[in-house]
Amino acid sequence: MKKLFNKVRDYGRKMVVKAVVVVSNNCGEGFIDQGVAILISVVIGALLLAGLYTLFGDTILPTLTQKISGLFNYKG
Repeated sequence: MKKLFNKVRDYGRKMVVKAVVVVSNNCGEGFIDQGVAILISVVIGALLLAGLYTLFGDTILPTLTQKISGLFNYKG
């Protein structure tokens, strides 16, 4: 009976040690950080592209077409 009790106690101690090792392991910690960094860069890139698209569509392209038309409509 004492041998059985010792085996059960040793098995319990091994399981506690394994649980502590698993809980204190931090080898997968970088995945979340990398995911957040990628998400932030995608959002900032999308905002930058939207801003450039708006700038070119509303400000630069109409002015550019007027200037090009003015260059070719020279009557001098």
